[in-house]
Amino acid sequence: MFLHLGNATVVHQDDIIGIFDLDNTTVSKATRDYLAKAEKAGRVVNVSAELPKSFIVCENEKKEITVYICQLSTATLLKRIDSLVDIK
Repeated sequence: MFLHLGNATVVHQDDIIGIFDLDNTTVSKATRDYLAKAEKAGRVVNVSAELPKSFIVCENEKKEITVYICQLSTATLLKRIDSLVDIK
C-alpha cells in the first residue's frame, strides 16, 4: 500500500522508517544536523511550498534514504496509514 504525502507524492508504506513532527524534533541539535546532512546529500524532497509540519524518513530497496518534508501533520499521516491498514 502507498501513503499519499500531498502534491502527487506517494511512498510505499513498507519503505517508511519514521514520521516525525518538525516542531518537536528540530529542537534537538542531532535532528537538525541529520536534516542538514540529508539536504546536503540531495536526499530531501519538499512535498509542498506550504509551511512544513512533519518529515518522513524512507528507505528504498537499494537502502537509499530519502527525507520527505511535508505540510501534513503527523496525526493526519498516521490517520492515513490507519485507513490503509483497515483496507487490507
